[in-house]
Amino acid sequence: MKIALIGAGNLATNLGIALLHAGHNILQVYSRTKESARTLANELGCIPVTYIHDVCDDADIYIIAVKDSAIADIIPDLCNSNRKNKIFVHTAGSIPMSVFQGYAKHYGVLYPMQTFSKARIVDFQDIPCFIEGNNETALTKIITLASTVSKDLYNLTSEARQYLHLSAVFACNFVNHCYAIASDILTKQNIPFKVMLPLIDETARKVHALPPQQAQTGPAVRYDINVITSQSELLKDNPVLYKLYKLMSSDIHQLAINKKYNDQLRFEKDKSHHL
Repeated sequence: MKIALIGAGNLATNLGIALLHAGHNILQVYSRTKESARTLANELGCIPVTYIHDVCDDADIYIIAVKDSAIADIIPDLCNSNRKNKIFVHTAGSIPMSVFQGYAKHYGVLYPMQTFSKARIVDFQDIPCFIEGNNETALTKIITLASTVSKDLYNLTSEARQYLHLSAVFACNFVNHCYAIASDILTKQNIPFKVMLPLIDETARKVHALPPQQAQTGPAVRYDINVITSQSELLKDNPVLYKLYKLMSSDIHQLAINKKYNDQLRFEKDKSHHL
């Protein structure tokens, strides 16, 4: 397909490279920043543009991969009358498909759920991609395109995708922030962060085999009040981390209590069925 890529950031870079490797023709890369547009366009072998009015009319599909707050501003100029039969998609997790309504005839969403960085190009084949289309024409085109870069596709509504994105924030962004907190604590004690890597890797591997609640360990699960109190005291000079530690510990323990209660209910129910 002939593609106009709107954006040159982390996601756009990874997606653009994946599309190029899949054999698609990237016609242009748009970015308001000249250097960003030029850098990605050079990598994709296409033309950089820095004004939305300079985006060409002959692409089959226009992919918007910019920050969420910029999507609504770009759409009116991008979805002009010369492109009324073209396909338009955005790649955001929390923006509804209806953002295109009234501006485009065929539109949808192609949301690849992964953390992206320009400096680390990932293999798109294993990335789950969540798609949506406003009509059969758009949906068919989006499925055709997405299936060339990923083998893991899901049809998902805008409403459900918001919860998916929320889950991703907890599972990725918040977890990474916890790494940053751990790194800061270690640095103050002259301990290298790399000592955490085997623990981090095993924690990630474990949830491939066990449900997260079952994989949870540590003082909060068993509510070891002595450890929890002594560790929280170490954070007294940082009220935010002190509160965060207390809240996280309490919530982990509450989930453990709920799991134990639900397990007991299931046991009693299974037992009664065998009587």
